[in-house]
Amino acid sequence: MTLQELSKYYKLHERLERNREMLSSLYVAAGPGAQVITEMPHAPGVSDKVGDLAAELWDLQSKIDYLEQRCAEEKKKLEKYIGGIKDDQTRMIFRLRFIHCMTWPQVAETIGGRNTANSVKLICHRYLKPKS
Repeated sequence: MTLQELSKYYKLHERLERNREMLSSLYVAAGPGAQVITEMPHAPGVSDKVGDLAAELWDLQSKIDYLEQRCAEEKKKLEKYIGGIKDDQTRMIFRLRFIHCMTWPQVAETIGGRNTANSVKLICHRYLKPKS
């Protein structure tokens, strides 16, 4: 597996989280107090803020559902590949980085033992280097 293939879940997960944050913001915008009821007839060109947001909410939720499905598929592939790594430390580095979506500094801190972000990244890259 290549670094690009391994990073696919990481990138999907980031997109999923951004979309979840946007959805949360839209729900806040559509919440109580978002629509003012004045008992006056609506003039042409005036729109219902909540009604407009409803379509956005549905579209975004559909996108989130799709990303969740893709993430689940990619995670299965990753778990199978990472499960085949024989070295415990290397397997843990891959799991933390590519399944738990940690940054390299976070991986190094979690692994401990004087590891740095560069050292755990190097372990990953060495493992992925084609064996001749």
